[in-house]
Amino acid sequence: MASVHESLYFNPMMTNGVVHANVFGIKDWVTPYKTVLLVLISEMGRDGPYISLLERRSLNRLLLLLLQGPDMTLSRLMKAIEECSSQLAGVVKIRIKRIAAGELKDMEQFFDDLSEAFNRPEPDVHKTSVVGLFLRQMILAYNKLSFSQVYKLYTALQQYYQEDLKKSSGEEAEMELTHGEGLDTRMEREDFDGPLREEEISCNGPLSQKQAEYFLSQQVSLLKNDETKALSPASLQKELNSLLKFNPDFAEAHYLSYLNSLRVQDVFSSTHSLLHYFDRLILTGAESKSNGDEGYGRSLRYAALNLAALHCRFGHYQQAELALREAIRIAQESNDHVCLQHCLSWLYILEQKKSDSCVLLEHSVKKAVHFGLPYLASLGIQSLVQQRAFAGKTASKLMDALKDSDLLHWKHSLSELIDISIAQKTAIWRLYGRSTMALQQAQMLLSMNSLEAVNVGVQQNNTESFAVVLCHLAELHAEQGYFAAASEILKHLKERFPPHSQHAQLWMLCDQKIQFDRAVNDGKYHVADSLVAGITALNSTEGVYRKAIVLKAQNQMSEAHRLLQKLLIHCQKAKITETVIRVLLSIAKLHLRSLCHTTALPILLQALALSQEYHLQHLASETILSLAFSQLMLGIPEQALSILHLAIEPILAHGTVLDKGAAMFLMAKCQVASAASYTPQKKAEALESAILNLNEAKTYFANVDCKEQLRDVLYLQARLFHGLGKVQERNQCAMLFRQLNQELPVCEVPLVNAFK
Repeated sequence: MASVHESLYFNPMMTNGVVHANVFGIKDWVTPYKTVLLVLISEMGRDGPYISLLERRSLNRLLLLLLQGPDMTLSRLMKAIEECSSQLAGVVKIRIKRIAAGELKDMEQFFDDLSEAFNRPEPDVHKTSVVGLFLRQMILAYNKLSFSQVYKLYTALQQYYQEDLKKSSGEEAEMELTHGEGLDTRMEREDFDGPLREEEISCNGPLSQKQAEYFLSQQVSLLKNDETKALSPASLQKELNSLLKFNPDFAEAHYLSYLNSLRVQDVFSSTHSLLHYFDRLILTGAESKSNGDEGYGRSLRYAALNLAALHCRFGHYQQAELALREAIRIAQESNDHVCLQHCLSWLYILEQKKSDSCVLLEHSVKKAVHFGLPYLASLGIQSLVQQRAFAGKTASKLMDALKDSDLLHWKHSLSELIDISIAQKTAIWRLYGRSTMALQQAQMLLSMNSLEAVNVGVQQNNTESFAVVLCHLAELHAEQGYFAAASEILKHLKERFPPHSQHAQLWMLCDQKIQFDRAVNDGKYHVADSLVAGITALNSTEGVYRKAIVLKAQNQMSEAHRLLQKLLIHCQKAKITETVIRVLLSIAKLHLRSLCHTTALPILLQALALSQEYHLQHLASETILSLAFSQLMLGIPEQALSILHLAIEPILAHGTVLDKGAAMFLMAKCQVASAASYTPQKKAEALESAILNLNEAKTYFANVDCKEQLRDVLYLQARLFHGLGKVQERNQCAMLFRQLNQELPVCEVPLVNAFK
């Protein structure tokens, strides 16, 4: 089920993916790249017939992106200008060549002419415009340079031009070698509208204030919405280190470093960066307001709160509790109710690891509503719904509670919580065995448009909710035998959530479980056994359960029973009811496979009582199938047939393909057993009906490639055709049975008595 606690991390620098940076000490300075931009602006200001109105509009849009972005190579800059106006690009290149190939006085003359642009009666650029502010900043920065610094700038400009010249000559030689292959060198507009690539970040000098703000805001937005388009963890950390080298007190860069360290699960680096971030906030904040909302007292309590959240994320619950107590103490001294509410929410998470904390959660929701904190109130409601779902409340009550939560979401435009709510509904319907409703909710989330605006080419909903829903969708398709569709969904998950990302474990576990089920259905138990280690690494409880399934399939009954008994005790202590029922069913099937039908009945009745108490329809239907089979083996097929009708409808409506096939197969067995006392004519009709049910069961088993069950169906069909005197059909079924029987290991249990 989707976790609702990841959103409790307090992020003081991000609102809707935008960084509110306050960069202290970083000034704008002149670089060769900015010198080329100044040349471009200067040439655009001249009245030239070579620039049309449409080209000028394109150049203005491009200029905004170039002013915000980091320094780039001259060749890439010229390609961008050529896309807007090829003639202007040629003029700019000639002007740069004259300055770089000339003398130092040529560059000085250029800046002198640039300064006079504002002294005209009708200047081409307004002083307060974006371009005007940039020009004034560059002129001011240039005038403050010493002679040695001016000479270094001129040398850097020459080197900047020469490097591009060498690169261009190399590309021309390469194009001559590959001439005729139809190389397209046109630059796509998405290169500027989309995120920055790694090679575009590297520049000759440190980033200016605006460039740093733009870089940070873009990377934070990408980490939130589409991590695959952000810089890799190593590259991003390299750029952040370069940024912090020139300005160690740049607090927001430390916070982005903290987020980047979380991507690779680096405990030491993330803690180090988080503490440095709040240290810098305190150093640059208003220290006189130690108990106010904006003073360093606020930074101290939120530092402790974030540290508690960090430790909780990595499973260090004792350290998290100590940090949380410190945050509560400082918040109480400062009378900060908002911080106390955040602390109360995290206190619930920590108490949840120890015992039932329903009362604490209800108190947290009431307080959040009282102080007007809809985000925390909604998170609390959804946590209550999740807790009540595991406690066995009816789906109608849970959906009513989520409806009230949804009203808060839409009223306050909390798009992230809308996604979490839909993911919760998907998980609840799936838990209760209503696969059709779960599929509907999953499709609803996938087809929704987010309320947040992002850049072109950036995907959205790259959150835990989206990952959970896609995993449910993949499992639902796999359960219905659509393995190709499930594979496509998993492929999409792998692209959207890389292995190093936070939520990658969700699709990893989902992928392993689907592969395991396919291997077991196909009779490849050695493959299934090799997958157990991967499942155990991601979920130890699930791994032990799957290991027991493999042992049972390999007829190692005593070892499987020992594992299941240990797992049952563990799950009962941990109150994992769903797994308790699954383990009870597996133990009962061990008894059924060993032909101990009477000893399996009490275990099945216990599983059925728990399934009905917690409204787990899927497990209840599966338990009824096992009960009907045990009654069939005890010689009361009429009673088995009557209780089978209780489960057949929900199984056909919401069950997996394997369960549908098992239900139809068992129905045919009961019909054959009941027909023993019928008149010859009625018996023949019953056998014909059983053959039709076997055909349907055969179709279901074929969809999931379950060869063992197919072998059993063909065996029974051949026997029935033989009894009805249909020799041709009997021979066909016997031939198919023989082919499967040669592929599969010999079954030690009588085929007619076998149950899945």
